[in-house]
Amino acid sequence: MAQEATPKRSRGRPRSTTPDASKSTVQALDRGLMLLIALAKDDKATLTELALRIGMPASSAHRLLITLQKHGFVELDEATQEWMIGVEAFRIGSSFSVRTNLVEAGRDIMRRLMEETGETANLAIADDGDVVFMSQVEAHNPIRAFFGPGTRGAMHASGIGKALLADLPQSDVERILEKKGLHEFTPNTLTSPDALFSDLAQTRQRGWSLDDEERHSGMRCVAAAVYNAFGEAIAGISVSGPAVRFPDAVVSELGPKVKRAADEVTKAIGGKHPERQMPTTKL
Repeated sequence: MAQEATPKRSRGRPRSTTPDASKSTVQALDRGLMLLIALAKDDKATLTELALRIGMPASSAHRLLITLQKHGFVELDEATQEWMIGVEAFRIGSSFSVRTNLVEAGRDIMRRLMEETGETANLAIADDGDVVFMSQVEAHNPIRAFFGPGTRGAMHASGIGKALLADLPQSDVERILEKKGLHEFTPNTLTSPDALFSDLAQTRQRGWSLDDEERHSGMRCVAAAVYNAFGEAIAGISVSGPAVRFPDAVVSELGPKVKRAADEVTKAIGGKHPERQMPTTKL
C-alpha cells in the first residue's frame, strides 16, 4: 500500500509548531488545537479540507478528530460528513466570555456597594488554586486595601477565596490544599485543614465569608460568591478595609449587603444561585 502523501500546506493556514523537547511541546495536542481553531473559523469542514488546511495526513487528522469527538469538542454531521465545533468547546469558550462580562457587569454594582458601605469593593476569580483580582472600586478613605488587576492571593487567607472554596466539594478543596498548602501570613491565618473546613461551613451557612486579619494584620474583608448559569461559584465580590472600621457588629451588617451585591452580579451575567438555605448568622 502506497504511503499517504502529506498534503501541500495551503497558504494562510496557522503555522505548524515544530516539536521541541526544550519547550515541552506536545505535538498531538498542538495539532488538535489547530484543528479546533480551523473549525472555529470555518464553522464546518470535511476531513480532507481540514487535513489540507492544517498540513497533515488525513489519517492523523481523523485520529485527532475522533479523540476530540469522544470528549465533546467536535461533532460529525453524518449526512454531509462535515466536522464542526462541539458543545464542550462552546462551554469552555463561554467561560472566558463570562469572565470578560464579569468586570463589565460588576462595575456599577461594585460602585454602589462602595458608596453604600464606604469601603473598597473588589471582584476576583479563582485560577490554579489562587484568587486573582480582576477589578476594584476604591473608597475615599485614606486607609484602604488595594489589589491591582492580576494580583494573586492565597485562597485560604482571602475573603473571596474562602467564599469560592465554600462552594467546592471537600475533595476539591483538599486537592487545592495539597497543591498550595496552608501558609501562615498572620497569627490569624487558618493553618490547619480542620480550622479551614469549619470556617467554610460557617460561610456556607450564612452565605458570606470573613477574612479576619488572616492575610494582612489589621485588615478585614467580607465576601460572597457569584454564580454562573449552572449554579457554580465562578467569582466573588468583597469589601475590605481596616479592622478598626470592621468590628463584629459592622461585619454582621456588611455580610448581607455584600451577598446582595454578589447576587446582583450573578443575575446580570445570567447566573443562577444554588438552591439551598443560607440563614444569616451573627458572629
